Amino acid sequence: MSRYECVDAQKAAGFAVTAACEAVEVSTSGFYDWCQREAAAPTTLRELAEAELVELMRQLYAEADGNYGVPRMYKALRHAGLVVNKKKVHRLMRKHGLAGRFRPRTCRTTFPGPDGFMIPDLVGRRFDPGAPDVAWVQDIACIATREGWLYLASVLDLGSQRLVGYSMADHMRTELVLDALGMGVAARGGDDAVAGIITHGDPGSTPATATSTTARPASCAPRQEGPGCAGTTRWPNRSGSR
Repeated sequence: MSRYECVDAQKAAGFAVTAACEAVEVSTSGFYDWCQREAAAPTTLRELAEAELVELMRQLYAEADGNYGVPRMYKALRHAGLVVNKKKVHRLMRKHGLAGRFRPRTCRTTFPGPDGFMIPDLVGRRFDPGAPDVAWVQDIACIATREGWLYLASVLDLGSQRLVGYSMADHMRTELVLDALGMGVAARGGDDAVAGIITHGDPGSTPATATSTTARPASCAPRQEGPGCAGTTRWPNRSGSR
């Protein structure tokens, strides 16, 4: 019998805890800490088995640098020879704060062309032309939905800082950018009204830099895929994000 167990027995017999602790030369705070540990300790075989499982899960979690979520933890336990329910793994990981690291999906929209051709940069970082309809800039953004990526192509007039055209689709093919340019051309009054406008996009991207005599979509045919991705809201579907 340990000294703490002796104090506990004397307490059950009706003696004061302070006097019992003094008799066996232990502190009262140490006795009460022992009581808390005893109360929290597993008592049944099932609790003992669960405690051993949690200890193994902590070890596997640490060896994986905290990267294991439920699916990988479940596979690691099965690989170790344990027959365990996946729901139980989920419950224990949640109870003991073992959460895998979440890496958000990334969307790449810039790809080099197969021939390495680069259209000359006619804007040269001069993003304040001083008048509307001198230069337009284009971009493609990715919006994450539970159905997959939704791609948004936009055309911005640098002079007026107004959005003149946009297009949305579930792909990054040529028509995505052409539809956005077509909206911009129609908004500005047609081919003759936009003659000579520079359309600019990132190098190696769908809306690549070009000078057009009419700025019509056919004269700004893209070569590769588009630039950066800017999706931060997870929409339930593509229709909802529109």
